[in-house]
Amino acid sequence: MGLAEVQVKIQGTKGSELVRLTVDTGSEDTWIDKRVLEEIGVEPRLSRTYKTITGERVLRRVGPVEIECLQIKMPCSVVFAEENDANVLGATALEILGLRVNPATRKLELAEALAAY
Repeated sequence: MGLAEVQVKIQGTKGSELVRLTVDTGSEDTWIDKRVLEEIGVEPRLSRTYKTITGERVLRRVGPVEIECLQIKMPCSVVFAEENDANVLGATALEILGLRVNPATRKLELAEALAAY
């Protein structure tokens, strides 16, 4: 499936920002330019090693941010993307927000919630 793009609002302790992200269901985490995150007051809580599609291992900082998309706001973890990193909305944030990519339209929509009983 091709990749979709979406505009989301991110909220930190010092403000908010609208950012355009590529929706990538193959990426576990959401990656956003570290300069934007720092500007709105998002602080890293940990560092994590990621394996890239080329097999390289990179160390990146990770912190909490509130993401708003399709009028749904939820706290999600976000990777502080470096200069050559892609800015993506990953699978974990999509699940937290209760969203899915419609394969026909390549747009985000509400996902049906499943009960575990």
